[in-house]
Amino acid sequence: MGLDIIQCRPACAACCIVISISSPLPGMPNGKPAGIPCVNLDEQQRCKIYDSIDYPLVCRNHKASPEFCGETKEEAMERLGELERLTQNDDLHLRQSLIVLLGSKEL
Repeated sequence: MGLDIIQCRPACAACCIVISISSPLPGMPNGKPAGIPCVNLDEQQRCKIYDSIDYPLVCRNHKASPEFCGETKEEAMERLGELERLTQNDDLHLRQSLIVLLGSKEL
């Protein structure tokens, strides 16, 4: 059973702020630290390079889901922040943490 995919909320950008990205991004050659907004966000919290050739694979592969995004931007910030904190450890800890965050759903 996989995650349900949803449309991103306008002006949310929680995933572009909260999570760290270790691969280079346009304007961020060393990646993006957690909690730092991506430099590719515009004033309306939209990605300026979305659907361009410069749009990174890591961003392209990210899919919004109710499990991670919640019902509001605040929930998304909280859930993704917790996931970011939990994924700073080993893979076993990550798997256990995801099970806790997602409930009893299979990964």
